[in-house]
Amino acid sequence: MDFLMVAILGLVQGMTEFLPISSSGHLILVREIFGDDQITQGLAFDAVLHLATTGAILLYFSKDIGRLLQTMLRALGRLPVDARDKTLAVSLVVGTIPAVILGFFLENLMESTLRNPLIVAGALVVGSGIFAFAEYVYAYKNKQAPLTPLTGFKIGLLQCLALIPGMSRSGVTIAGGLIFGLTRYEAARFAFLLAIPVMLGAGAKKALELLTSSVQVDWALVGVGAVVSFLVGLGAIHFMMNFISKYSLWPFIWYRILLAIFVVALVFLN
Repeated sequence: MDFLMVAILGLVQGMTEFLPISSSGHLILVREIFGDDQITQGLAFDAVLHLATTGAILLYFSKDIGRLLQTMLRALGRLPVDARDKTLAVSLVVGTIPAVILGFFLENLMESTLRNPLIVAGALVVGSGIFAFAEYVYAYKNKQAPLTPLTGFKIGLLQCLALIPGMSRSGVTIAGGLIFGLTRYEAARFAFLLAIPVMLGAGAKKALELLTSSVQVDWALVGVGAVVSFLVGLGAIHFMMNFISKYSLWPFIWYRILLAIFVVALVFLN
């Protein structure tokens, strides 16, 4: 692995983590094309990139996060808090629980069986179907509703689908928000905030495993990938928050379908 390969992986991670096209799926595909899976230590290297993109979320939403932390501390001290901030904080907590539990039990499956190009292709198509359904509900059936802890939990259940490479964490959670009555902007904001605990936990765990293992890691190379992921991630968040406020998920739906066709063709031609 050289600096160019690491920069490519960082670029792919930073861009695809926040666009609804699946970062893990794209990283697997990049390695399939370049034959670089063993050198980059699989999910361990991915986790470092996830930490970098989590840092991008933390910076971009730092004001929201600061307000939510203050709200939780005030609530614990039984001091007055803003009702909407309290609802958002509780919704994020209950929405995080399903993915944490399933991620704990399915970790080995994620690192082996699910890292398969054909599974990625299938998830790309299934995810596109979920996005299309969300757009249908939003356009024809949706009645705008405020965020509630129950809504947060339902979106959290959908986030569990992101354990499958090719599904897209941001995509399924944004789709969930549209299905359950949130505006486009609210759905995207909640999706990104909801991703923080899971991404931070998974990234920290894998990074710790790397530090305490006997695996030789070139941290200079990993650092290049992390910096690229962080910078590109910031740009991708800004783009997505502006895009989703004005437009639908359909451009990403068509991209995912075309990519799935490409993946299947790539597998059977090799």
